[in-house]
Amino acid sequence: MIKTRILLVIASALVVILIFMLPKSVVENENQLAAAGSSHTDGPNNKMPANHQPASPGLTSAIAAARKAFNTSSDRKNAIFADSLQTLYAQAGKFDSAAWFGEKAATFFNRTPNFLKAGNSYYEAYTFAMDEQKRNELAEKTRHWLNKVIDAEPKNYEAKVKVAMTYLSTGGPMQGIRLLREVLKEDPKNELALFNMGMLSVQSGQHAKAISWLNQLIEVNPKHTQGQLLLGVAYMNAGQNGKAREQFEKVKKMDKDPAVQSAVDSYLSELK
Repeated sequence: MIKTRILLVIASALVVILIFMLPKSVVENENQLAAAGSSHTDGPNNKMPANHQPASPGLTSAIAAARKAFNTSSDRKNAIFADSLQTLYAQAGKFDSAAWFGEKAATFFNRTPNFLKAGNSYYEAYTFAMDEQKRNELAEKTRHWLNKVIDAEPKNYEAKVKVAMTYLSTGGPMQGIRLLREVLKEDPKNELALFNMGMLSVQSGQHAKAISWLNQLIEVNPKHTQGQLLLGVAYMNAGQNGKAREQFEKVKKMDKDPAVQSAVDSYLSELK
């Protein structure tokens, strides 16, 4: 599936970038763990986002047609076109625009599936935002829509984890940590929560905790490439070079993506 592959490549590249940016200082407690999360420095306002240049001529035409229909229709048809535009902009990688239109559809339909789509789109836009004010706005929008999902579906742990992660970089890190722990208390095998706890522990220099979280993750899912890679980083930061080298070699065999291979080679060169 081309779309899935593109998204996986983007996700892998982002994780690699994040890993290269991780500090190696040692901290002692979860207050510092939360502080590490809040140090991350990366939505649209109430106006319609500007017309973007999508990835392909086909998407350009589809978006132009849907926007024209959206601007000239009303009520239910307007919401249907907004829902379509959300999907098209997501395919084009324009997540801020996808979120804006998703919000229009969710407001009209007032259903949990639409709340989820809008929240997920805002979360995607939030993860790519570089401007602090914009990131904060997108985080707030993410929480608004995903909390509606959680109210209707208390065991939607993916939504809870995403809400937790928005707190880590927007002034409420301890609240984010608490939410992650709540998820793991109810669902100890939740991969998204385990991965994020591992990443936060690596970022804050809590090597033993990072290794523990990430080993739990790959016990649940041995094919979790990002977790395997991050575990190698945790071992390396802890001075366990033999285990780190073993992890990196394992990742090289698991994922041939150039970004992943490049990151692994760089870490292996540091171990020589």
